[in-house]
Amino acid sequence: MTALRQSAIRELEKLPEDKVSFILQIMQGVNGLYNDGQSEREEAFARLEQLRRKGTVNDYDAELASYRIEKYGK
Repeated sequence: MTALRQSAIRELEKLPEDKVSFILQIMQGVNGLYNDGQSEREEAFARLEQLRRKGTVNDYDAELASYRIEKYGK
């Protein structure tokens, strides 16, 4: 165990029992910031990949014209 962790444990031991729950909530919140962020990003990226239109467009002008006709009827 590192000296920093030992110091943190000593400080926790000094706290009254009713204050330890607050420190525990803070620690869990900070830990959640580091662990959950990456998995949420990966899940969001996977959802975007599923929504993304697959395929290749060879004629961008024709594709744009078809969207215009579909949306505006011109």
